[in-house]
Formats: sequence, C-alpha cells, structure tokens
Amino acid sequence: MQSGPITASVHKPQATSSRRSCPLAMREDLDQEVVIPHLFRCPISLDVFTDPVTLCTGQTYDRPNIERWLQLGNLTCPVTMQRLQDPSVVPNHTLRHLIEQWTLLGRQPVDPGRPLIALKHDLESHENTLTEKLHALQEVRLLSDESKSRCSYLIRMGFLSLLLELVFGQAQSLKSSQSQVFVEEALACVISLLEAADEPESSWSINMFKEESKLASFHELFRGGSSITKTSLCRLIEAICSSPQTQEISTLLVENGTNFSNELMVPLYQNDEVLLEAGLRAIRSLCSVQANRDALVQGGLLDGLVAHIQDVTVGSTHLMAMATLEQILGLEKAREALLDNPNGIKSLVKMVFRVSDLEGSESAVSCLTIVCENSLRAREAAIGFGVLTQLLLLLQSQCSGRTKTRARVLLKLLRSKEG
Repeated sequence: MQSGPITASVHKPQATSSRRSCPLAMREDLDQEVVIPHLFRCPISLDVFTDPVTLCTGQTYDRPNIERWLQLGNLTCPVTMQRLQDPSVVPNHTLRHLIEQWTLLGRQPVDPGRPLIALKHDLESHENTLTEKLHALQEVRLLSDESKSRCSYLIRMGFLSLLLELVFGQAQSLKSSQSQVFVEEALACVISLLEAADEPESSWSINMFKEESKLASFHELFRGGSSITKTSLCRLIEAICSSPQTQEISTLLVENGTNFSNELMVPLYQNDEVLLEAGLRAIRSLCSVQANRDALVQGGLLDGLVAHIQDVTVGSTHLMAMATLEQILGLEKAREALLDNPNGIKSLVKMVFRVSDLEGSESAVSCLTIVCENSLRAREAAIGFGVLTQLLLLLQSQCSGRTKTRARVLLKLLRSKEG
C-alpha cells in the first residue's frame, strides 16, 4: 500500500536579481533557511523527498520525479546512468521515517561535521533531554549510513556499545512515544554499524547479552515494541547468529525467553512485508545454530511455518519458510509435529508441482523425502494427497536437473514401500 507524501514545509530563498545585488538581504535569507541534510534531497529536483523510492541500482529518488523520468522513455538511472534491468521502485521506509522524525522535531539542522566526541557526550549525558539525545542520534544515523569506513570509526569510538547500552540497559524507562522513536533510531544505527563491523569489533559489544538483565530487555522490546523495533531486533538476531563468536548468545535468547518461539511467530502473521521477511530471516538464522532447533520446534515453530506455507502466495518469504522447514526436519520431534499437523503433508504435496512456480519444488520434495523415508504413516498420507501425480507432472516440467533427480528418488521410495 502506497504511503502518502511527507509533508515538510522548508523555506527556500528566491534567487532574484535584486537579492543577488544585496548581500545583507542574502545573509538574512540564509539565517532563516533550514539546513537540509543532503541525504534528504532528491538528486533530480534537489528538494526534500516527499515519497522516497529506490531503484534496482540502489539510488533513491522522489517518486513523482523518477516516475516522470521513466514515463519519458528513459531506461537508465539518472545518477549512475546504469541501464535499469528492472524499472520498478521500492519504497525507502528507512529514509522516509528519518525525514518524518526530522520534520516532527522542527526541522532542526543536522550537522554531520560535528565532532564525534561531542555527539557521544550528548548521548551519554544524564543532563540532556530525550529530544537533545534524539538530535544527536539523528547525526549518528546520517554518519552510519554514509560509508563503511565511517561506521568502522564510529565503532572504534565506542558508539556501538553505547547505543546497545542505551537501548537494552534502560528498556524499563523507554515507554513514552518519544522513547519509542529513540529506540527505533538507535537500533537502526546499531544495524548499520553491525553490517560494517569486523567480527571482533561486533562480538565484544554483543557479548553484553550474556547479562540476564540485557536478555530480559531484549525480550521485553520484542514483545512490546513497534513493527520498526521488531524488524531491527530480527536483524540483530541475524547478526548474532552469523558469527561463530556470538552464536551462543542466540541460544541464550531462545532458552531464556518465556514463549520466545511464539513471539518469533508473530511476524509470520503480519501484513508488514518488511517485518515478515526480517522475521523469517531471524528464524532461519536461529535454526542454523543446531543447539536452538529443539527448543524452537518444541515452542511451535513447525506449525507456524506450515501455516505460512499454506496461506501465502509463492514468493521469497514462502521459499525461506520452506528452506527453514527442511532445516528442522532432521529432528524427530519436527517430523512428528509435521505428521500431527492436519495441513503438514498436504501443504508439502501441493508445493511439489505448481504451474506458476517451480522454485519451491526442490525444498518440498526434499522435505517429503526426509519425512517419508522411515514413516509408513507419512508415505500413506503423501500418496493419499496425490503426491505421485504431482511428482510425475514435475518430471515432465522444465524444472532443474537436480530437482528431477530428487523427485525420482522420492518416487522410487514411495513405490518401493507402497502398501
């Protein structure tokens, strides 16, 4: 659903000949002019974004401007001049949110050139108001989005540890709506820094979650945070699981959170596509650590994945759910849960062959092979739901050679043990 334009009234001085001849008048205009961060300007119009969207090249433009550019028959990105393989645009929610906060805070000037030590002091100071800290955080956010080298410097200055401490060290006090905005902005900075950090730099900061109070804060934010906060927390989980040095933290998150498995399922039932994808990535990352799988299955993960596979049209999240299901079916508990779920085998059989999409076929065949190999009940259920016909159709399709090989293995397994 397309959001409405951002409403931001920004004073722009008129470039008249009379003004050019009057330096004092120019100075008065400049004094009154709002300083617009360069990241907030559309590169086509040089005005503040009203509806920022991103092309496949990674460049962001205001929707009306880029749509007009494309309607004129241009097939290149205006900034990079790269040919567009895909002319579709994706809303830039992160930039939009940042501009909205800048607008709500009175369009205060953001000065990325301010010394980092001063920014850090503003964030650490107990005397500063939350509004003042938000201003400092905006500047850090701009800096962290600029370049990887800038992020590395921010990490060396201790900003990653500081931001994690500000969010998870005082979650109890971050209840107001303004505090929620602070948490959202701080977590967005954390994710930017983690994406640019080396493992030793990030693992030292993430080890703070070995403290019970920090784990409790994480779970509290995951339960009660906004969609933006939950999306960032999911991405934080993904970062934690990606490094061998911090994978044990992921196990602490799973084991120490009451009903954490159920909380992880919540994004699967949301209409927010960004949160949905982040949630599935987090679940898949947690399942990549073998020590987490048993607790997640016991908490109802399999039923959540089956519900998602059954109800959602084929897409990237659907395929992620299939791959995660394949990951956990090595556990006997997971195979039992699949058989006990009335839609378990049925959903997989439906995924074996779909005319509109063959990408999920390989995972579906692999999952069925795992569960049918040593279970007569599973084989009977699969045959009852029409898997033999589905496999024969798949073998006649344009699917990959590897998928056909796996389909033949499953077909042979079912026929050899049929009856």
